[in-house]
Amino acid sequence: MQSNHTYSMTTKLTLTIEQSTIRKAKIFAEKSGKSLSALVQTYLDSISKNENGDTTLDELNPDLRKLFGAVSLPKNLDEKKIIRQRMLSKHQ
Repeated sequence: MQSNHTYSMTTKLTLTIEQSTIRKAKIFAEKSGKSLSALVQTYLDSISKNENGDTTLDELNPDLRKLFGAVSLPKNLDEKKIIRQRMLSKHQ
């Protein structure tokens, strides 16, 4: 007998995001009746739906469009350095 169920695995993901952005996103998630993880999942699904990655802002879920541009990062931001520093401080 063949099953019609699709199983997916979840993986924990650590992100480095400004506290104010997290605070706003949590409020938005609560008002939307969704978890922050569900919002991130929906966003990542929406931007990766096209193989070429050319998703336009108009193609995004309206709830996600509200979050677009919520964070402005400096052009010289070294993400890997910040992540290393946070991981080191977390495990000290």
